[in-house]
Amino acid sequence: MLSRLINFLKACWGPPSDKHVRSGLDPGGRQDGLLWYKDTGQHSGGEFSMAVVQANNLLEDQSQVESGALSFLDSGPQGTFVGVYDGHGGPETSRFINDNLFQNLKRFSTEQQSMSVDVIRKAYQATEEGFFNVVAKQWSMKPQIAAVGSCCLVGVISGGTLYIANLGDSRAVLGRLVKATGEVLAIQLSAEHNVGIEAVRQEMHSAHPEDSQIVVLKHNVWRVKGLIQVSRSIGDVYLKKPEYNREPLYAKFRLREPFRRPILSSDPAVSTHDLQPHDQFVIFASDGLWEHLSNQEAVDIVQNHPRNGIARRLVKTALHEAAKKREMRYSDLKKIDRGVRRHFHDDITVVVIFLDSNIMSRASSTARSPNVSVRGGGIGLPASSLAPCEMTTEE
Repeated sequence: MLSRLINFLKACWGPPSDKHVRSGLDPGGRQDGLLWYKDTGQHSGGEFSMAVVQANNLLEDQSQVESGALSFLDSGPQGTFVGVYDGHGGPETSRFINDNLFQNLKRFSTEQQSMSVDVIRKAYQATEEGFFNVVAKQWSMKPQIAAVGSCCLVGVISGGTLYIANLGDSRAVLGRLVKATGEVLAIQLSAEHNVGIEAVRQEMHSAHPEDSQIVVLKHNVWRVKGLIQVSRSIGDVYLKKPEYNREPLYAKFRLREPFRRPILSSDPAVSTHDLQPHDQFVIFASDGLWEHLSNQEAVDIVQNHPRNGIARRLVKTALHEAAKKREMRYSDLKKIDRGVRRHFHDDITVVVIFLDSNIMSRASSTARSPNVSVRGGGIGLPASSLAPCEMTTEE
């Protein structure tokens, strides 16, 4: 029965020609089928590890690690920037964030000559406005771009402070050593914006008291207006600007009643954390990982295994769990092509940032460190390709 389902899905969702396979991959990483990984690298405060597994026909997850200068000034802030961008409806928004958010952050930190919560908020807003401009230019030829969006999780380490900013349901989890017991506890650092969480549903009802249908239970899943699970994002212009919620946008995305103010928000939840010597590492990951692993399970894996390849280990553990839930072997799951694979698990991105207190104590926020720039890879089509016309908003 399972094999017949897979064959049917392949016929409907089989990948296009592989002549574009391996396009645009970061030279610092390696590819193993649909799995891209960089087992180890060095950032300004220690080591890091990255891994991405593709499930969608076009990789919708994007990610980056940038270390060194956090502004355009030689005397400006130094540190490490981590971004995980989980797209939905297509790859356009997450790709745009990957190309623009860090540059926007450097621009505002240059203006203020420091890193701050305000700099991060301004960088998010500038990125959102930049994507609005893209939609405005492409709307007449490609109206479905109005229904493409992305979650946006960012971590910035500078001057002994960890900044965490988030839109959507990706997650950052700190591993903190408890000296008395030797245990490493999982501490969730990011606030999530998924209406499956009751507090987020209440937030939506409070923000839209006139609309009793602002959140709807559809096919046993809570969704904003019955369409999307996240309440905050970059993009998703069709739920932020009413002029884009009309024909020729697909009917399934159009609302029956017009709206006068944005339904979704692009205001990130931002928090700051003074790093301590017992803070061991931070796991940044899209919700594809957290669907299969708890915070503590992920932290235990990182703590109990070698650093080299740890992000790849987390991704593979999640894939084993995904296979187990479908009563199949991991070796069989690996044989399933992208596109079809999305019916078994989501794109999964993991970045593990180790916090070496000895290195960090020697480095001030303005001490020069080598610039490092790595982007998570995957198999897909060139950046100019259109997303498939049958788009879904599964976030």
